[in-house]
Amino acid sequence: MPAYLSFNAYLKQRFGQRVQKIPLDAGLGCPNRDGTKGYGGCIYCDTRGSGTGMAARNMGIREQMEEGIKWARRRYKARLFLPYFQSFSNTYAPLPVLESLYRDALDFDGVVGIAIGTRPDCVTPDVIELVRQLAGERMVWMEYGLQSADDSTLERINRGHTVEDFVKCVELTHSAGMLVCAHVIFGLPGQDRQEMINTVSLLADLGVEGVKFHNLYILEGTRIHRMYHDAPFPLLEQQEYASLVAEAIRRLPEDTVIQRLTGDPPRGAGRAFPEWSYDKQNTIRLIEALLEAEPA
Repeated sequence: MPAYLSFNAYLKQRFGQRVQKIPLDAGLGCPNRDGTKGYGGCIYCDTRGSGTGMAARNMGIREQMEEGIKWARRRYKARLFLPYFQSFSNTYAPLPVLESLYRDALDFDGVVGIAIGTRPDCVTPDVIELVRQLAGERMVWMEYGLQSADDSTLERINRGHTVEDFVKCVELTHSAGMLVCAHVIFGLPGQDRQEMINTVSLLADLGVEGVKFHNLYILEGTRIHRMYHDAPFPLLEQQEYASLVAEAIRRLPEDTVIQRLTGDPPRGAGRAFPEWSYDKQNTIRLIEALLEAEPA
């Protein structure tokens, strides 16, 4: 067994059987792209916003859920499901729009809750109350992109929010009894090891229930790709990244749900580097081996 609490293991503990996440694309935007906060988005973000692109193919939420549930039943024999609003900022719309989207996702047999990915500066008390009312007694995970607990790094990557925005958002979410999963990126330009560990220490202090770790990978056509081409900066090696994640997990409470250990660059969207970013399974094995070994 891995020396950490994986999301699959957590869900099986809670519900007694496999729960399959169903990724959803609501076709929403981002205030860091439309001029509200900035233009172009974060320097590492591609045009799909780390999502599936299904909204661009005119697939509504109900259709995406139907297709996702069929796939999960066929592939995993799953009977329980967790809709996951993944692409862009999934609280960045008027409340009536959000209510319609969330209702469509929740309105299926076997749905045990909802997971909503968004930015910490796109969450208001009204949004949190809406989710709480719609979900009722079901499980709610709010996923917030922090990336780094250093404001200078957030400015460097054109993130468009502050660490304090994240802290306030977590406190608001916890006050409503909802779970928080924080996204962090290791290897950002100008980051050192201490900054990455400090980011994890903040998450531990705030009591976030889950973490997704991502290595920085650079996709062709992104702003960071142009920056790297003009002025290359050090990129983490695979073993170095594995060591950082293992140390980070050791600094988190044992019951923290590790929802992701490494990034997963899209294929067919231009080359990503470093090349080891595509070697996901080996990266996971390296991290797990370090966790099972005695700390140095």
